[in-house]
Amino acid sequence: MANKYKRILLKLSGESLMGDQGYGIEPGMLRHYAEQIKELIDDGVEVAVVIGGGNIFRGLQAQASGIERVQGDYMGMLATVINGMALQSALEGIGLYTRLITAIEMKQIAEPYIRRRAIRHLEKGRVVIFSAGTGSPYFTTDSAAALRANEISADVILKGTRVDGIYTADPEKDPHAKKFDKLSFAQVISLGLSVMDMTAFTLCQENNLPIIVFDINKHENLRRIIKGEAIGTLVEG
Repeated sequence: MANKYKRILLKLSGESLMGDQGYGIEPGMLRHYAEQIKELIDDGVEVAVVIGGGNIFRGLQAQASGIERVQGDYMGMLATVINGMALQSALEGIGLYTRLITAIEMKQIAEPYIRRRAIRHLEKGRVVIFSAGTGSPYFTTDSAAALRANEISADVILKGTRVDGIYTADPEKDPHAKKFDKLSFAQVISLGLSVMDMTAFTLCQENNLPIIVFDINKHENLRRIIKGEAIGTLVEG
């Protein structure tokens, strides 16, 4: 069965790496993501990844501890680099070729972001991990995912979460919440649904880049999406 998507950007939250620990990086979760990404690479899919840093440090929460907002945001960006290094190690441990790319220059551990070089890595079958967000404060890793996905001409953003799509309310809190199978960008805005932050969402809307929100913890989901199955919630058009 042919792949529906040839080049994807996978957006993972930093919190997803915690597992049940409540903080840091749980080795089992790293292996879980690495194995799923390997299945896609083996199928000939080009994979880029953006991962958050909330399991280590969250910039928005820094102000409560007396850290100035911009400084806190940069600290959050560095947390995403730590997660990127961990994911890189897990991927290389199962035989994949990778490139860790940062929006803030750290030449001892990662490449600086150069669009054409990143695209070439993807064409060569390497997993490209984009870290350090956009390199600027006031932007989330959702915004970084939307920006990089558009820059590399990804076919879709796959946003892995703990729930299996977009609901009318938080399904973990409201047992009556109803799941959407498909939504337009306009519907998401009119219904006030939370998919990505507004900067990221608008960037996808303007460039008509589809977003699929799905349960990343269910092992077969990623591969099934690539094959064209209706998993999670699709936002497009």
